[in-house]
Amino acid sequence: MRKTSDNAQTCIAIDHMPSLKDEGISTHKVPVKSANSPSFSRFGRKVYDYDKESVIIETWPAQGWRPVEPGTGNEAGIAEGVFEFNRRGQLMTARNHAVDGHYITGWFADPATASEQHPADCASVFVCEANYHPDGGQVFFPLQQTPFIALLAMPGDDVKPQDFIGFYCDGSFGIQIYPNIWHQPVFPLAPTAQFAGKQGKVHACIAIDFISEYNCYLQLPLHEVVLND
Repeated sequence: MRKTSDNAQTCIAIDHMPSLKDEGISTHKVPVKSANSPSFSRFGRKVYDYDKESVIIETWPAQGWRPVEPGTGNEAGIAEGVFEFNRRGQLMTARNHAVDGHYITGWFADPATASEQHPADCASVFVCEANYHPDGGQVFFPLQQTPFIALLAMPGDDVKPQDFIGFYCDGSFGIQIYPNIWHQPVFPLAPTAQFAGKQGKVHACIAIDFISEYNCYLQLPLHEVVLND
């Protein structure tokens, strides 16, 4: 998530983004499946009752052969708050009130020239990073039943652009993304949307920057869903 304030999750600046036209910069089109696909169960689970959904908390790992004492390493609790999404011209922005984070999660036009003042063609969003939380899961639940797409990849620090899959959710349910699953905040299929959100309060975040590592943007289609695996 590109930072728009000092309390954002990553320390990757938003200025001087490379252009889609630059030599050496490529795009990878992400396939989008329905979250009704059996493969979604590897990445997370559907949430139909937000209040009853418990956030998965991972015990803090031991650093050597001595084990973590039972009942410790998982007591920080959860952070909870509304996750707001807004399309601002050609930018996709988000605010996570649970951790007071402000983000640019993608662009609807060339990131080098995208502007809040220009209208957007929202057929695709260009994404340059992702992250995961080793300490716990993260719940997104649409408050207005807004359809959305979750951009996800399986665990592993050697993740590549081609490992990512988009999962279309029709707005009748939320999701809990499992710990260690690569993700971005979800991408609502509406200009504005509010999601109830909760996650582990430790809020550890490991990030990948596709530009610096692969000279690549992910291109996530917002209106192309493959209904079969």
